[in-house]
Amino acid sequence: MTGDHGSPVLKDLVLVGGGHTHVIVLRRLGMRPIPGVRVTVIARDLHAPYSGMLPGLIAGHYTFDDAHIDLAPLTRFAGARLYHDEAVGLDLEGRTVICRERPPVPYDLLSIDVGITPSINVEGVADHAVPVKPIGGLVARWERFAARVRANEQPLHVAVVGAGAAGVELTLAIQHALSNGESPAGAGNVAAAAAPAPGGVTFHLFGAEPVILPTHSAGARRRFRRVLTERGVELCLGSRVTRVAASAPGVVQLHTEDGGTFQAHEVIWATEAAPPAWPARAGLAVDGRGFIEVDATLRSTSHPDVFAAGATLKREAISSSAMKVSSSCFRWKFSIPATASVSSRHISPMS
Repeated sequence: MTGDHGSPVLKDLVLVGGGHTHVIVLRRLGMRPIPGVRVTVIARDLHAPYSGMLPGLIAGHYTFDDAHIDLAPLTRFAGARLYHDEAVGLDLEGRTVICRERPPVPYDLLSIDVGITPSINVEGVADHAVPVKPIGGLVARWERFAARVRANEQPLHVAVVGAGAAGVELTLAIQHALSNGESPAGAGNVAAAAAPAPGGVTFHLFGAEPVILPTHSAGARRRFRRVLTERGVELCLGSRVTRVAASAPGVVQLHTEDGGTFQAHEVIWATEAAPPAWPARAGLAVDGRGFIEVDATLRSTSHPDVFAAGATLKREAISSSAMKVSSSCFRWKFSIPATASVSSRHISPMS
């Protein structure tokens, strides 16, 4: 059996997810292929989003292409196989990745970089709210809502649940897009959806803590509270949203733990994020929140042939030097002697 570079396949490296680290790995493998290593990418989304650009995408400052990386040409450049599917489990003993649609994918070395999503364990959120991730779902829902705003003569209410950085940025981005109605040159469909609302839109930011941006400095909280107030955003702080339910056609009702209720036409869920459940179910060592526990080289503490990168790992366990490796140059060094057999494995991370 030969790989895409014509050399015999001695090792299978499988990258699950199209996260930022894997994008860098693919780029470097394209520039410096490793003979004998077959690379396979399993990705639910063929266009990998850069989450930091999401508010700008919604606001109309960036196009879809600006904020996404097309994995197809990147994997071709790296000489890798690309499977458009979603990983849903692992067979750690058999060393295979369980996919939703395709047969199990074997690996010698596995890296997981699938990102995180807001925790939606609140009743009704899955049915009546839009999580900020996956980003593709939010963008599609946003375009439909913007069209609804343009066609509606009555005021509409947008509720953003989660008063951290993501919630604050998205609130301001959506407000900017709907109030300005300006489409920057070449901004594509998302910006084209932005137009002044005939009936107007009101924004309500919900947070369980008594302050916005609870993990930021007091100065940052003060400045952003002033901006939100100046822009007419109503702050609903200090009481957790405990249930989301349908109220009327096109209307959703939020229930808070202090007994309050609020009706909205669109609910965006931007609360504390959580990792996928399948790594823990498979038997990888995780912390109390489900994040993969790794050592200083980003290797699983329970399974040395598994690595984790990006937001799926337990960050508290990572030294600053290892995080630098994770964010900028997460690499693998495969030491494969010319006479090696498949059974003579020696694969180690490059620090």
